[in-house]
Amino acid sequence: MAAADHSPDAQLVQTRHRASLVDSWDIGPGSTVLELGCGQGDMTAVLAEAVGPRGRVVAVDVAAPTYGAPVTLGESAARLAAGPLGPRIDFRFSTDVRDPSVDFPSEAFDHVVLAHCSWYFASLGQLRDTLARVRPWARRLWFTEWDLTPTRGDQLAHLLAVLVQGQIEAAGSHGEGNIRTSFSREALLRLLPATGWTADGDGPVDTGALQDADWEITACLDLIARGERLAALSEPVRQLVLSQSDVLRAVAAPHGNRPLPAYWVTAH
Repeated sequence: MAAADHSPDAQLVQTRHRASLVDSWDIGPGSTVLELGCGQGDMTAVLAEAVGPRGRVVAVDVAAPTYGAPVTLGESAARLAAGPLGPRIDFRFSTDVRDPSVDFPSEAFDHVVLAHCSWYFASLGQLRDTLARVRPWARRLWFTEWDLTPTRGDQLAHLLAVLVQGQIEAAGSHGEGNIRTSFSREALLRLLPATGWTADGDGPVDTGALQDADWEITACLDLIARGERLAALSEPVRQLVLSQSDVLRAVAAPHGNRPLPAYWVTAH
């Protein structure tokens, strides 16, 4: 992975997390996979390893290949494409599967995967429409995301960072951060029936080793410190956000904050 050039330890942790997920899912050699929200390819690489040389992963993201830092999506994809997994992967950036020009045959894929990408969606409506659009193309859905329900007190800082960023987005001040629509596991389960998918399994995901709590806390406090997006908020919302950021500063550790739990859901 290209990002390993900048933070090899972090990349190893993130890859191991995704490998553990796929190991618990029924994605075997020779499978065809549609991955939505592939980003820089953390899950893409793991999926390509799982499907083997006779399998195929179509990795889609609405973002342009120039998006991302310190490594862009295009740079990361180029690194993967040049390696041994490259022949198994078809990257498609700047691609929204809701666009009528994007189409695949019925049941072209054994699996569709969304891994830690659904909070990037602009709204639950966009996620609903995306899941409905891909329903005819795949036999099974595998979905994993952060869980808004903490299981221990030291996850509060991560939760606050998520909620503050979500509130700023919901109030109409839009950005390009990781968190745009933060929703609960229960909200996803309520959403699925309207998309044609039927949930048939779910479970917890161990996130204890991940660094995402520190990343989101830093992103949230930087957003508050810059102030530009707060100016677009109404005064009551701005004061609510500022008060919650005060609490976040008080409860967050300098580093090593415990991340929220995550969950997986599968559907057919």
